[in-house]
Amino acid sequence: MTRLRFALTGLLAAVAGIAAGHLVAGFVQPAASPVLAIGSTVIDLTPQPLKEWAIEHFGTNDKLVLQASVLVVTLVLSALVGLLARRRLWLSVAGLVVLVGLAGAAALSRPTAGLLDAVPSVVALVVGVAVLVGLVRAIDSDGRTDPGSDASGGFARRRFVLGSAGVVVLSALAAAGGQLRAGATRVKDIVLPRPASPAKAFPAGIESQVKGISPLRTPTEKFYRVDTNLTVPQVDVDTWSLQVDGMVERPFTMTFAELSAMPLIERDITMTCVSNEVGGGYVGAARWLGVRLTDVLDRAGVKGNPDQVFSTAVDGFTISTPLAVVRDGRDAMIAIGMNGRQLTDVHGFPARLITPGLYGFVGATKWLTKLTLTTYAQDKAYWTERQWSTDAPIKTSARIDTPAPLSTIQAGRVAVGGVAWAQHRGVGKVEVSIDGGPWQEARLGPDVGLDYWRQWYLPWDAKTGLHRLAVRAVDREGQVQTADRARPFPNGSSGIQEVVVTVA
Repeated sequence: MTRLRFALTGLLAAVAGIAAGHLVAGFVQPAASPVLAIGSTVIDLTPQPLKEWAIEHFGTNDKLVLQASVLVVTLVLSALVGLLARRRLWLSVAGLVVLVGLAGAAALSRPTAGLLDAVPSVVALVVGVAVLVGLVRAIDSDGRTDPGSDASGGFARRRFVLGSAGVVVLSALAAAGGQLRAGATRVKDIVLPRPASPAKAFPAGIESQVKGISPLRTPTEKFYRVDTNLTVPQVDVDTWSLQVDGMVERPFTMTFAELSAMPLIERDITMTCVSNEVGGGYVGAARWLGVRLTDVLDRAGVKGNPDQVFSTAVDGFTISTPLAVVRDGRDAMIAIGMNGRQLTDVHGFPARLITPGLYGFVGATKWLTKLTLTTYAQDKAYWTERQWSTDAPIKTSARIDTPAPLSTIQAGRVAVGGVAWAQHRGVGKVEVSIDGGPWQEARLGPDVGLDYWRQWYLPWDAKTGLHRLAVRAVDREGQVQTADRARPFPNGSSGIQEVVVTVA
């Protein structure tokens, strides 16, 4: 029983320290919260195959699973640290110092970290040690009690139980307070200027005709989110600035007001994440408002022979975009609006990059704050260092939305439908094969442009039994979607999606 109490003491000390650190981080820097700081470091150090496995199995819940895993491992180690106090209290304290020290080192290792980022870990250490020492003394007083004195022994045990309960309650309050504080900050509402070059009138999609098909425009709240952030940066638009430097003739810094005063373009663009598996959901289509990236770069003037735009987010995250792609005439932009509203915090407020035709990891920096013209030989971005491709055009692909895989449908006339994309080339046609039969051309939804996906559907007389449906897209240049299977690393997945359905 004594061993269990010592283990519980270490666990409670860790819980109290983590909660106190989380509370302080809410006021200082949410990302410096001990568990979040370690989690972010784990993300950076995780081998690529393991990252792919996590995304494949947990999807958008991968970050939640990571944080839970870090917390569980921390609590297990803390219980072991508590057991050390059975022999020597100083050993237990030293173990706690090591655990909290790792969190502090993780917080200080972030690209934009300052001394204040260490404060949550310092507070976590002080609180954790105080709880550890206090509860160990309660256990020791119980152990020193005269075995024949039930009253004094019972009092010592009650003191340990009450002290433990108090730690749990206060820790819960501190953790909740930290969470509320971190969530209390919200982005400022702004009024977006009208575009100098507006998008064409947006057509009606066929989602009302084909039930289960993706809407032609993805609602902002349903647009996929993939990034390395465990906490979403909350940027003050009034103090935000964009710095342009590197191999330029006239480096400069502009405010959000200056950026939004430049001529704005409005474009309908489909984005795809390189982590998207064949038939996956990490793809979305929206209307974006922003400043042409070339307009900003032209203001700085190019000097020498740079070959990449090295962009930096407010948290220090970096992305490399080939300069040749930016300058080939496509509507690469610094976006400030999405679907008629300002960017949301999760989608990069107040400004982000959008590069049509490129996967997000090489052209869609969120929470943008710096653009540097440089070379790949000189600077390597986050994903470049991890051996992902430097030039990653989005591969032509088609997805079946309805009927859903492994679903059971009624026999008769049904629609097989979904979306297809071939950004910057355009979808020419979509073909469907049923049970390995010949490819049949599907009917296409409205054409929004080369950089936008197409809805499609094929009327099908479904007969009773088990059936296999396959789909492929053909771009406007006549290139057929490849059937070669490839995983997302290093430049995007490929292959033909097939689904099996039962017709009753």
